[in-house]
Order: sequence, then structure tokens, then C-alpha cells
Amino acid sequence: MTDVDNTGRPDGHGADPAGPDSPAGPEGPASPAERRREQRGWYFYDFACSVYSTSVLTVFLGPYLTSVAKAAADPEGFVHPLGIPVRAGSLFAYAVSASIVVAVLAMPLVGAMADRTGRKKPLLAAAAYVGATATTGMFFLEGERYLLGAFLLIVANASLSVSMVLYNAYLPQIAEPEERDTVSSRGWAFGYTSGALVLVLNLVVYTGHDSFGLSEGDAVRICLASAGLWWGAFTLVPLRRLRDRRTDLAAPAGHGAEGAVGSGWKQLRATLRDMRRHPLTLSFLLAYLIYNDGVQTVISQASVYGSEELGLDQTTLITAVLLVQVLAVAGALGMGRMARSYGAKRTILASLAVWTGILAAGYFLPADAPVFFYCLAAAIGLVLGGSQALSRSLFSHLVPRGKEAEYFSAYEMSDRGLSWLGPLVFGLAYQVTGSYRDAIISLVIFFAVGFVLLARVPVRQAVAAAGNPVPDRI
Repeated sequence: MTDVDNTGRPDGHGADPAGPDSPAGPEGPASPAERRREQRGWYFYDFACSVYSTSVLTVFLGPYLTSVAKAAADPEGFVHPLGIPVRAGSLFAYAVSASIVVAVLAMPLVGAMADRTGRKKPLLAAAAYVGATATTGMFFLEGERYLLGAFLLIVANASLSVSMVLYNAYLPQIAEPEERDTVSSRGWAFGYTSGALVLVLNLVVYTGHDSFGLSEGDAVRICLASAGLWWGAFTLVPLRRLRDRRTDLAAPAGHGAEGAVGSGWKQLRATLRDMRRHPLTLSFLLAYLIYNDGVQTVISQASVYGSEELGLDQTTLITAVLLVQVLAVAGALGMGRMARSYGAKRTILASLAVWTGILAAGYFLPADAPVFFYCLAAAIGLVLGGSQALSRSLFSHLVPRGKEAEYFSAYEMSDRGLSWLGPLVFGLAYQVTGSYRDAIISLVIFFAVGFVLLARVPVRQAVAAAGNPVPDRI
């Protein structure tokens, strides 16, 4: 996102000193030193919020919230939120689904508001601290307070999704086109580093709770709350370093946030109509939606596959998650370097081929063999961060100028809001065949179809069609 021209007019008359795609602020083009400062601040939001995804969602909250719900359940195993009978073991999944619905409703509105007002930073701060506060509040999740747990999960998960729309929308502002693969990869690397670091600390607290004079439940609640405190504390870094820019879409004086909120749905409809004017950008989004759904499903169902099909214990599964976090740092940085040589599109396509090989290897993985499961986790880690980081940076080239937050809201919806299809396919495959091996191999279809669709996208033409300069390597 860049400034309006020197005359202050959004109609394009007058010179634009920053050029069509330069990272610039109200004072003009940012110097290299200013740009690097913003980039370093931007990395730290990944560093701040990734601990929620790792420690809260992936490791601790699901089993703990389920145990709280079971403590409150009737003799038939049901709880009754709002008078609706819900099996206690399903509460966590339903809460996650509800959070996705809330996020899908909020993300496009927040994205349109950010682009209309040109003030992403206050919105990022609001979303981040609502999510961090809800996560810290999980310390009070005990006894039979399953409704509190479900509510806090919905708020935290939806807030994370909204904040990521705004965070991702900064990428075109703070990085030149040829820098974005590297900058995006470093952001993911920062996130995986913090996820691994906090997970190690949490595991020390959890496994050694007796020596600290804590019950197992107390240790879990401390681990949950610490993720919220970490999220809130390190969010201060990007909020100090990132700058807001005026945009061609910014509302006139006196018609900023209020006008943006009042016309939110109207702006959303306009955004969807505008996206139809960029069919190549939509083609990339479709490919991303499909292969990313496969990625997310592999991550979410790996622990089920490991425990139910391979007979692995909880310690092995948690250690495998930690291994993924550590190697994802190296993977994100390594694939960022590959993209500089071969282009982001080719590197992503190569990663999709590796993902297909991972599923094939998982199908033949022997039971009660943790060493082989660790090898599979290592392979996942090496391609996970890079495929996500490069997808984000590639999409940033396909976004029309001044509409970053709106378009990244659609991107984030593809990432989070439509992630139900892969688990549905996994569940149906297991229901029909009774085999988790058949279920895991069924996910190959997502990577195969995503590969074909991405290969058909002429990315250089798509960048030019969006009105952006075409990098030498893409």
C-alpha cells in the first residue's frame, strides 16, 4: 500500500513519488533503514501470536477443555449449552467451528475498514489484545466451566484470524517486490521459533508439575495463560515499529472509521465484484484454498493418526510437534533461498510434490515405531513453513494497489474460514473404510489438484494484471 499522490487526490492526477509499488509512508518513500526497521517489527507479530497456535490449539486446550466438559456432563455424557445437547467430546471441535464462522463474518469487514481508513495498526492492536486477553483468561478454566472455555476459545481463535488479515496486509507496504519471499519466510521462521521455545518451557512446567507443587490441571492452565501473556507482550514490538499509510481508498476527513463501519457490507460486496476483475488472482486463491486445506488437515489429524492408527503415546506426539516447530524454521528460511533462485511458484510446486510423498510414506508407516513417525514429522517441518510463507508472498504480488487488507481478508478466509473440507474428506474416508490409513491417503487429492491449478496460473501475467511491477524471479 502506498500514499496518494502529492496533490492528495485519489484520482491519480499528479506525480506519485513513491512509484506504483514502493513501500512508502505519508512523508514519501521509506529509506532502506526505515524499511528494515519496519520489517524487523513485522516479524515479531508472528513471534507473538504463533505460541497460541502451537501451545494452546495444537497441544493443551483440546484435551483439557474436553476433560472440563466431561466433568460437567450428565450421565449420558452430554452437556447442554443454551439447552442444546452436545456430546462432551465434541465441544472442542464445535467451538473451533464456531470461531471460524465468527472470523469469516468479521475478516472482510475489518479488511475493508482498514483499507478505507488507512489505519491498520489500531485495528491490529484491538484484534491482538482481545485475543491475548481471552487466552490469558483461560487460566480461570477449571472445574465445570466448559462454557467459559468454549467462549474464550471462540474469541481467541476469531481474533487471531482477524489480526492475521491486518498483519499480512502490511507485507506489500514494508517490502519491495523482490524482497517479499525472504521477508515472508523470515516472519514464518520467527513464528516457529517462538512456538518451539514456549512449547519447551510449557513442557517443562507440565511434565515437572509435581516438583513445582502444582496439580496437572494447574500446570495446563499456567501454560494456556502464558501463551496469552506472550502474545500480548511481544505485540508491542510491531505496534511501535509499523506505520500506517494513507491509501487511494481512504475516506475523506471526518468520514473515517465511522463511515467505514457504516458501509462495511457495501464495501465487502464491492470487494467481491472487484476480485472478479482479476481472474488470475482468483485462480491462485482457488489453488491455494485447495492445497492449503490439505496442509491444515494433515497438521490437525496427524496426532489422531499417530495415536489411533500407530499406537503412539502422548509424549511421542508432543515431541513430534516440537520437532515440526524447530525444523519449520530451517524449512521456511531454506525455501525462501530456493525461491530467490527458482521463483516462488516453482518452489511451492516442489513443496506440494514433497507433501504428496509424505502422505504416501505415512500410509505405509509401521505401528509402534516412533522413530519413523519422527522422520515423517521432520519432513513435514521442512516443507510446512516454506510452503505457507511463499504462498503469502506470492499472493502479495497479485493484490491490486490500495486493497491489500481487503484481498488478504479473502486470503485469510481461504486459510482459516474454509478449512472444513479436508477434515470432512478425512472423516468420510474413515467412516466408509474404517481405516485411518485410507483416510490419510485420501488427502493426496488436495495436493494433486492444488498442484495442477497452481501450475496453470501464469503468475507473471497475473502480477502485471494486478498493476504491480513484475519481479525478475517469481
